[in-house]
Amino acid sequence: MKLWGGRFGKPTDKIMEEFGASIHFDHILWREDILGSLAHVKALRHANVLSAEEALLLCDSLSRIEHKIKTENVNFTTQDEDIHMNIERQLSNDIGELAGKVHTGRSRNDQVALDMRLYMRKQILICIENSSALQQQLIHLAKQHMDIIFPGYTHLQRAQPIRLAHHWLAYAWMLDRDITRLKHNFSSTNILPLGAGAVAGTSFPTDQEFLARELKFDAIYLNSMDAVSDRDYLVEFLSSASLIMMHLSKLCEELIVWSSQEFSFIELDDAFCTGSSMMPQKKNPDAAELIRGKTGRVYGSLISMLTVLKGLPLAYNKDLQEDKEGVFDTVKTVNDCLIIMKGMMASLKINREHIDQSLQAGFLSATELANYLVKKGMPFRQAHERVGSLVKYCLQKEITFTELDLNIFKEFSVLFEEDIIPLLSAANVVELQTTLCGTAKASVMHQIATVEKHLEETHLWMSEKR
Repeated sequence: MKLWGGRFGKPTDKIMEEFGASIHFDHILWREDILGSLAHVKALRHANVLSAEEALLLCDSLSRIEHKIKTENVNFTTQDEDIHMNIERQLSNDIGELAGKVHTGRSRNDQVALDMRLYMRKQILICIENSSALQQQLIHLAKQHMDIIFPGYTHLQRAQPIRLAHHWLAYAWMLDRDITRLKHNFSSTNILPLGAGAVAGTSFPTDQEFLARELKFDAIYLNSMDAVSDRDYLVEFLSSASLIMMHLSKLCEELIVWSSQEFSFIELDDAFCTGSSMMPQKKNPDAAELIRGKTGRVYGSLISMLTVLKGLPLAYNKDLQEDKEGVFDTVKTVNDCLIIMKGMMASLKINREHIDQSLQAGFLSATELANYLVKKGMPFRQAHERVGSLVKYCLQKEITFTELDLNIFKEFSVLFEEDIIPLLSAANVVELQTTLCGTAKASVMHQIATVEKHLEETHLWMSEKR
């Protein structure tokens, strides 16, 4: 008989039983379910709803079940629908009728809300840890590649010279924002729903402040209907995870392009590539391609969650059973991708020769030549036109700026003098970009110091939350 079956006159249809069961995915919450039940039993004892002996027997049995699940292959059944009923069934098998008291003053509505928050609290911290580790790796690469001058791109066309360190740090800053969002997500997750019951609260004297201290929650829901129906924190996590995956996908796209023979700026380590079953010469960037591909999977979970929630009346509805699989899948996907990404970044090799060759073509100094004329008094639009004409001349002659005599420069503007020569060096041009966000060495060093400080603050924050 179902643990809730007293009102029913016939058993659940077998197909419906399978259709409605969630144990095949929510079994992942067994630790959180037991942790929540232990705290609930203590709260019932604290309120004198349970005797000391009853509370001890229930807690001992829950601990035995926890040990059994950890050490044995426990067979969870669809007959008991979900992890909550499966554990209560095991409790009943262990200590008999007393097990029925564990659900006093509690509904599965506030029980599952609690379980998911306990689970997400832990997973958000793991995600922050993995994001921080990748961020640290990018900072390490920035320090290592500080003096490598690299073509900066817009529209996938060479634009201006930058430091490769500057490029890596752009992704470090993306992760910095991701971590900030996850920290906020932790705060919105760390609110106690237990005590809300099914919809209206409970008439038992449950001390929610006691529960919050016991389970280390920072706040308590003040509205029972909101407590059992709120899934905003899951939407926030899926949104944060989607942005992380977007950032990883962008980086992977660049690694894929840069490792191609057409660019050959980098070489990805064999450990993160595969070959072809037909073509012996192939080395395919599979890790990067898989991360790029899995991004859509995470986006799908976000859209699925929003769609589930958009039409639900208060308070709990069975639709909310659909809030878990996408979250569980996203937790694994985003953490796997962060770990793989770190390994891929740590092991890649830079092809300095090909990078240097790319700096010779593409007229990367053109913007600074226009700026040179502006500093000599020419309006920028006129300077832009003059240098554009100079580029066209070089393209027609199939030469670069460095192959031009000063006399040729002067044909395009008499303002050009000998001091134009240093601007033909990409390394010199880079050092002129001295704005706080620029790619001059001092600016890049300031970036590193700032993002490292943020990383330190994150590590301190993590130590306080664990």
